[in-house]
Amino acid sequence: MNYWWVNQKQTYLHEIGGGYMWSPKKQMNGLPHFSYENMRCIRPGDFIFSYANAQVIAIGLARTLCYPFPKPSEFGKAGFGWQNEGWRVDVSYQKLSQPLRTMDHIDKLRDFLPSNKSPLRQDTGGGNQAYLFKLEKPLAVVVAQLISNVAVAMVSGNWVSESQVVEDTDRVNVDQWERQIEIEIDGAESLAATEKDALIKARMGQGRYRALLLKKEKRCRITEVSNPQHLIASHIKPWRSSSNEERLDPENGFLFTPSIDHLFDRGFISFEDNGSIILADVADRSSLERLGVIGDGAKNSIGNLSEGQKRYLRWHRSDLLLG
Repeated sequence: MNYWWVNQKQTYLHEIGGGYMWSPKKQMNGLPHFSYENMRCIRPGDFIFSYANAQVIAIGLARTLCYPFPKPSEFGKAGFGWQNEGWRVDVSYQKLSQPLRTMDHIDKLRDFLPSNKSPLRQDTGGGNQAYLFKLEKPLAVVVAQLISNVAVAMVSGNWVSESQVVEDTDRVNVDQWERQIEIEIDGAESLAATEKDALIKARMGQGRYRALLLKKEKRCRITEVSNPQHLIASHIKPWRSSSNEERLDPENGFLFTPSIDHLFDRGFISFEDNGSIILADVADRSSLERLGVIGDGAKNSIGNLSEGQKRYLRWHRSDLLLG
């Protein structure tokens, strides 16, 4: 179990009420930020303190890994200038009947606060400016002790909750997002019927996109399976995140068996420009071994890549690969 402190500010009502956390992927200047990068490292069952209005107002357990998702419409003008696509984690929250005002307890907390990337100011106990902080267990325990016995039990891992079970709400939400994009494509007056058909079929790796990719790629680069019946035309930059041109670009793809397609599309694996395989820290190593990605006989590289594939892989590593 890891421990996290989320500063939700003006969006806390939406996030707690909706059972999620959401952050942009990058700062407004396009550069990464440690607090947004932290979203990629959350695992199901991780403990979360929710902080807003100078108080810990809720506690919770992560229900999913982080996954890409559009900025919630209920945020309205909050975060004006953020990119539309960010990171989401589904969370089971418990609102506190008595919120914890951290400035009233800074003398008890100060010695446990890190010197760098601390959620609270050492002098006053007020909140620092960032979205998500990782906490060491001693600090998490002290904060939990100031809240309730339930919080202590949850931080100690002695809390039985259905939230500790990995759920598929991420897949359901992403599927709804993609279906909405399909509806928008189907209703676009600027697109011909044949173009709409090609774009919609490309979502499932079918139609024109698959035919073009089969001319470039002959087998799954990890399993070496070459029978087209067992291969998925997988986008590097996912269909949902791509422009219409990118959705049909054969440079934006690989042929993968279903299990490898799942690992790649969910950000559990990616590839360097030289073809070396990258493993996300949150990826389960025993599963990767059973799937043939690591272990005896596993490939260390998927071979040569085109310049187009390298370009799309830079996006994949930056905007999809988990921590």
